[in-house]
Amino acid sequence: MLKKIKEFRLGEALVEKGWVSGAALEDALESQKKTGELLGQVLLREGGLPETRLLEMLAEQWGLQCVDPALYDVPRAVLEKVPAKFVHHYGVFPLEFSGGVLHLAASSLAHFESVQELGAILGAEIKVSFAEQAKIAEAIEKNYGIGASVVEKLVAGKRTETAAGRLESDKVEAVDTASGEGSVRELVNMLLLDAKQKRASDIHLEPFQGELVLRYRIDGVLQETSVPEAIRQFHGGIITRIKIMAQLDIAERRVPQDGRIKIRAGNEELDLRISLLPTAFGEALVIRILSPARLLNLGGIGLGAAHLGAMRELIDRPHGIILLSGPTGSGKTTTLYAALSEINTEVRKIITVEDPVEYQLRGIIQMQVHPKIGLTFASGLRHMLRHDPDVMMIGEIRDAETAEIAVRSALTGHLVFSTLHTNDAPGAVARLTDLGVGPYLVSSSLNAVIAQRLVRVLCPFCREKIPASEIRLPEGAREEFKQGPFYEGRGCDSCRGTGYMGRSGIHELMLVDDEVRDLMVQKIPASELRRQLVRKGMKTLLEDGLEKARQGTTSLREVLRVVR
Repeated sequence: MLKKIKEFRLGEALVEKGWVSGAALEDALESQKKTGELLGQVLLREGGLPETRLLEMLAEQWGLQCVDPALYDVPRAVLEKVPAKFVHHYGVFPLEFSGGVLHLAASSLAHFESVQELGAILGAEIKVSFAEQAKIAEAIEKNYGIGASVVEKLVAGKRTETAAGRLESDKVEAVDTASGEGSVRELVNMLLLDAKQKRASDIHLEPFQGELVLRYRIDGVLQETSVPEAIRQFHGGIITRIKIMAQLDIAERRVPQDGRIKIRAGNEELDLRISLLPTAFGEALVIRILSPARLLNLGGIGLGAAHLGAMRELIDRPHGIILLSGPTGSGKTTTLYAALSEINTEVRKIITVEDPVEYQLRGIIQMQVHPKIGLTFASGLRHMLRHDPDVMMIGEIRDAETAEIAVRSALTGHLVFSTLHTNDAPGAVARLTDLGVGPYLVSSSLNAVIAQRLVRVLCPFCREKIPASEIRLPEGAREEFKQGPFYEGRGCDSCRGTGYMGRSGIHELMLVDDEVRDLMVQKIPASELRRQLVRKGMKTLLEDGLEKARQGTTSLREVLRVVR
C-alpha cells in the first residue's frame, strides 16, 4: 500500500522552496474550494508552477521516483497486459513487468485505487513512478498508436460503420473525440485532430499488404506515425466515413475521386481537400488541411527587406504580368494570395481562375476550373475579361492558349498574376516562348518573375550555433558566407525532435527592366540570361537561402537540401 514518507502540506512546502508565491497559493486554494480539484492541478494551471517541480515535490513526499518514459524500451508483451483504453482513461503508461511487479508511469496519484484494481486483475504488484503528463501521452501514442483505444473497442465489438446518408455541401462538421463510443467516426475525428495538433499540412493513409500506414507531412517532410496493427481491418470503414463527409460515391472503388470537407476543430474552421486513389490493396487517401488562419501577408512569407520593397512596388503597378515559379508545394499560391490580399480594396476588381480554389478571400471573385464541362483556364480567362477586372489571377499557365490570353490581357491594361513550373526565375522566359508566345510579347508584358522554395525554420527552443569547422558550402559560394555563422536545431520536445518548427520562403526575384527586355528579344539562352541577371545584382535562390541561414532562420543543411 502506498504511504507518505513525509508529512507536509504541499502548498506550504512549495512556497517554502520558493517555487510558488504566497499570493499564488492563496488564489489556488480559493479556486480549489470552487472546483474541488487537487491543489497541484490548480497550481499548474493558475500558479505558474512547472510540472517538473510539482512531480519532484510529490516524489519526495511519497518516496517515489521521477522517470522519463522515452528512456524505456517497452516490450510488446508488456503493452498487451495493459489495455489501450485503460492507459488513455487513467493517463498511465506501463514501463516494465518483471517478477510479478508492473511498473507504471503516472502524472498524479488521483487514480491510484483504480490502478491497484488492474494489479489485482493481473495478479501483479503495482509500482508507480512519476512522469510528466505530456511525456506519458507521447509514449502512449508512440507505443500504442493513434486511436488505439478506439480501435480496441471496435475490435472487441466488431463494429463497422456504413453509409448513413450524405452531408449537405455547406455543412461544417464538428470534430471532437468526446463521445467515447468506439466508432469509426470517432477514430476519423481522432486522426484529424491529431494531425492538426502536430501542424500537419497533409494526411496520407496508405494500404499495403497486411498493413495500413499513416504518414503526416509536417513542414514539408513526410513523417510516419504509429497506428495500432488492428487498424488495417477498419480501412474500409475509414474510407467510407471520409467519402460520406466529402459527398463522394461510397460504392465506387475503381476510379480516383476528389472532394472537399469543412470541419470545425475547437474554435478553428478547417477546409479539407480529399483525394482517393485505387491501389492493389484498397483505396489510398490523402487529406490536405487548409486553414484560413495560415494565410499570410507579404511581410510574413519570408521576403527579405529588399525583395519586400520591390514586391510591393510591383503589385502596385496598373498592368503587366507577375509570375511565381517553382515546383509543386513551394508556396507559390500562398504568395499569390498574400499579394492579392494586400491590394484587395474597394477600388479594384479582382477575379481569379484556379484549380482548385484553395482559400476563399472576401471581396475577390474566384472561379474553379471544370475541364469536364469545358471551363478551362483559357475559357475562364476569356469570360473573366468581360467582367471588367483590374487584377486577374490565373492559377497556372499550362498551355499556349492560356499564355497568349494572359500576355494580351497584360498588354491591354490589366495586372496579371500567375504561376509556372520552372526551376528558377530566368527559366520562366524560356517556358513562355516554348509555349508559343513571341519574345517581343513576353518582353513587353512581363514585369517580374519570383522563383520560390520553402525551407524549414529552426526551432527557437533548441537552435544552436555550429562550429566553423563543420561548415561545408557549395562551390562558388561568395566569400562573405564562408565564415558563417550558421545554426542547427538539436531537437527538443517543442519541435518533436526534428529541430525545426514551421516553414518560410527563400526567393529569387528577376526584375524586368529595359536592359533585360533587350536580352529577352535577342532570344538568348536561359543560362546566359541568368548570368547577366546575376551580374546586374540579382540574388539567387541559394544566396537568399544562405543569407537566411546566417541569420539563424534556417540551417545550412536545409538550404542545400531544398536548393541543390
